[in-house]
Amino acid sequence: MNTVIKYTLLFVIIISLGSCGKFYKLEKSTNWDDVYTAANEYYQEGEYSKSIILYDKVLPVIRGSEKSELAQFNYAYAHFRLKRYIEAASYFNNFYQSYSRSPMAEEALFMHAYSLYMDAPDYNLDQKSSKEAVTAIQQFINRFPESDSYERAMSMVTDLQSRFEKKAYEESQMYYRLTEGLFPGQFYLACIVNFQNFAKRYPNSVHNEELAYKLVEVSTAYAERSIFSKKEERLQEAIEFGEDFNRKYPESDFNKEVVSLVEQSKTELNSHQKLKKQYEEIKAREAALRKEKQEEQQEDEVELEEAVKPANAGSK
Repeated sequence: MNTVIKYTLLFVIIISLGSCGKFYKLEKSTNWDDVYTAANEYYQEGEYSKSIILYDKVLPVIRGSEKSELAQFNYAYAHFRLKRYIEAASYFNNFYQSYSRSPMAEEALFMHAYSLYMDAPDYNLDQKSSKEAVTAIQQFINRFPESDSYERAMSMVTDLQSRFEKKAYEESQMYYRLTEGLFPGQFYLACIVNFQNFAKRYPNSVHNEELAYKLVEVSTAYAERSIFSKKEERLQEAIEFGEDFNRKYPESDFNKEVVSLVEQSKTELNSHQKLKKQYEEIKAREAALRKEKQEEQQEDEVELEEAVKPANAGSK
């Protein structure tokens, strides 16, 4: 039994060495027909790394010929099979640009988009490549609206859009958490802007009700902590956010909290307006006193001038 295993291993080693020797010779060969044929064979056998090496060697030589079309298509797919998605996307796009009338052009354009989609990261990472993928998918859909891959392309767009939405939601939550820190003021405004932008970008999101409630909560806190000159305007805005919430979500579980926050803002606004009125009355009285004092000073000056005139006249 040991002898059989030994000879089997020896046979496998010999075959492997022969295969490596063949590939080494092809790497050094200038017989382009052999290199081209071997590249296609390695590709068909799933030896994608070897096929790429040989395609790299032969493609510059056969470029423009009939053989180049299949070679470039396989070359792009070989990168895709090895999960080199960015390179694959580029090569599929190059193929489409060079062979837009090829029977394989539709598949190449789809694979360009699909490669970018496969490279798109999770929602919590930078979404630049995901946005590039959406652009590529939309290009495919516009170019081939009747394609069998249309539904698949649309599902890819939906998936990517959900990642954008989730990332935007997590960013909103991050700003919200920061309002509980040592310096909440700057983050209240960031929250207000972020929550409003989210609702505009994702009007059908399941998170809109929650964020609309938090918008009322944050805007109320922001208004209460505002400087005197900005307080009235911000309290009125918080009240508007609350009333808008109740119109949009009349059956919401957050209704009691929102009603309470609106009443809180109205009470604060009423107190502020009274204080503002008192302040304005004090300012008005102070202004009147200053004016009265100025008038008295002017009268004194006139009287002094009149008193000095006769003396000046007598001296002449």
